[in-house]
Amino acid sequence: MSVDTHHERRTAVTSQQPTAPVEPTTGIAPGASGSSVARRPRRFRPSWRGWLGLVLPVLLLLTWQLVTTSGRVSPSVLPPPVDVLGEARRLIENGDLWPTIGISVQRVLLGFGIGAALAVVTGIAVGLSRVVDALLSPVLVAVRAVPSLAWVPLLILWAGFGELPKVTLVAIGAFFPVLATLVAGIRQVDLGLLEVARAYGLSWRQRVTTVLLPSAAPSLLAGARLGLAQAWLFLVAAELIASSQGLGFLLVDSQNTGRVDGILLAIVLLAVIGKLSDVVLALVEKRVLARLR
Repeated sequence: MSVDTHHERRTAVTSQQPTAPVEPTTGIAPGASGSSVARRPRRFRPSWRGWLGLVLPVLLLLTWQLVTTSGRVSPSVLPPPVDVLGEARRLIENGDLWPTIGISVQRVLLGFGIGAALAVVTGIAVGLSRVVDALLSPVLVAVRAVPSLAWVPLLILWAGFGELPKVTLVAIGAFFPVLATLVAGIRQVDLGLLEVARAYGLSWRQRVTTVLLPSAAPSLLAGARLGLAQAWLFLVAAELIASSQGLGFLLVDSQNTGRVDGILLAIVLLAVIGKLSDVVLALVEKRVLARLR
């Protein structure tokens, strides 16, 4: 098959795809009004929603400062924000803060990548084959219900105390949200498109990469954001496995030494880094969806 012929067939197949992917949360196709203007990619503009989202954190910070400086709460129970900043400064001066953050970010990224990749492969198989779905779904649903801490003793016995059990636990956390949303997205794809692609001579890999995954991309990307959030949740449980570095270790070490400021610092860092990672993935999601429309 010549390159030009293949290009014409691919264009013909993609031209028969739905005009826009379906939003997983609303079930409404973006730009479904039929207007060509509605399909134009939107330019990024600072939204009042973003500024409004800062109001509650600022109010919580001010309330925290007022409560701790009024003397109604002992600093040993709730230290003021300046003490938490002092603990961060102490860790920076000791050279411990950045390696602590770096090793946690590394574990999350590696575990998320492995878990998401396995979820995509499994999701394609489950979404396209009823036999595979009937074979795997009962087991996957049961495994998904297992709490994160329940995996810790088993992973220690199987893989020891190195990086492998920590990354494995994070991968388990990222796997199921990506799998569930991808399967739901694949089942919304018109299978007739795959038949048309088959009729035009596209291979199975080409049908998956040019028809199936682009059509299920909104669900896949939404699941990736959920999986990344779940990976951060599983990180703390993973770093309970005899870890000597990481934000989870900072939590446990601060608890053992009675440093509430260290515990609060670890919680704040987990919240801030988790939010930043979600923002990055949200920007990737917008760019990918804009290119697919």
